[in-house]
Amino acid sequence: MKKIAVLISGQGNNLQAIIDACYSDYIPAQIACVVSNKSDAYGLTRAKKALIPQSVFLRKDFANNLAMDEAIGNYLEKQSVDLIVLAGYMKILTPGFTQRFAGRILNIHPSLLPKYAGLNSYQRAIEAGDTEHGTTVHFVNEEVDGGAIVLQAKVPIFPEDNVEDVEARTREQEYQIYPLVIKWFTERRLVLKDNVAYLDGKALPEHGYASEDDEEK
Repeated sequence: MKKIAVLISGQGNNLQAIIDACYSDYIPAQIACVVSNKSDAYGLTRAKKALIPQSVFLRKDFANNLAMDEAIGNYLEKQSVDLIVLAGYMKILTPGFTQRFAGRILNIHPSLLPKYAGLNSYQRAIEAGDTEHGTTVHFVNEEVDGGAIVLQAKVPIFPEDNVEDVEARTREQEYQIYPLVIKWFTERRLVLKDNVAYLDGKALPEHGYASEDDEEK
């Protein structure tokens, strides 16, 4: 059975969705550990309740980001993890870390990438007058939110919406698509080759599985 590490910084809502999916055998894998860069992250409590080992790595305890990421990487290798899942991990990973675990790191970002990489994506979409928003699961590389896209989910933005409305709508989709992509990976259906995501041996299009571009073919 494959082993997963989940990296968090906050509430751990996506973590909980992953825990539930693993415990129901929807995801055929074990969460080997939960790692946080915040000692007060509520996600650590979620992990404790699920009897999952937790570890905290604080930036102040290391000389620099490189040293911190090296320590986290060493810990994850000792846990023999097959996949690293970023679930609200609010720290940019160093190139050394992403290269060390190339093809084995997934992230979920609350926008329809490549639009609105980085922070405040909901607000930016509303301010731009967008009529839709969404979330993206992608592989992680050295570019922030720039790795190969696996799957996206879209949600509408209505004229009367505020940030909280769009966020709530988007999060509902996150809890569905992130466990699905993790399931694909742990079933060995999803792989990364030469910075391209492949599902069942087929290269995915630029915007991921079941994108509009793919449907038009």
